[in-house]
Amino acid sequence: MNIKNKFLTVIITILFITACSDKQKTATTPQEQTKNTANLPVQKSSESIEGIYSSDECALSVKITKTKDGYAYFLETSARKVKGNATVTKNESGEKYVTLEGIQWDDYEGDISNEDETDSVSNQEKTAKEIEIPVGIDASYVKDTLTIQNYGNSMNSYSKLSECGAKYIRLIRK
Repeated sequence: MNIKNKFLTVIITILFITACSDKQKTATTPQEQTKNTANLPVQKSSESIEGIYSSDECALSVKITKTKDGYAYFLETSARKVKGNATVTKNESGEKYVTLEGIQWDDYEGDISNEDETDSVSNQEKTAKEIEIPVGIDASYVKDTLTIQNYGNSMNSYSKLSECGAKYIRLIRK
């Protein structure tokens, strides 16, 4: 029985060796560039966000310009005209965000998920005074589009730009 096992092991080993050596070798040839193609310049990682962005959903536009200290913006809606600094940030996953600094949100009731049930009934006047309305509007930036989440939900009720009723305001560069 021992001889049969040795013989079987040798046969299987030979099969494995021959199976691996029977592979056809494929040669890769470099493709030459034809006369009809052109080399495209490599885009820099810090693409410019300058431009005029406007919404199709409501009367809202943002003009972003480059300054010596960064970026500046001019926001125009049907109810207001605001200008200030704009900052560009990138999160861990590589998504870009533009913050329009100095714009106070229209309404903010706060995140109610952290409140105790007795606090909201007994100290209603006190909690309303303590809640500070945030300042600054964040917009995600993808290619030539700024997207602002304009209002929240019942657990985190807020409204950033009440003159536009859309939940997500898409501002596309013109």
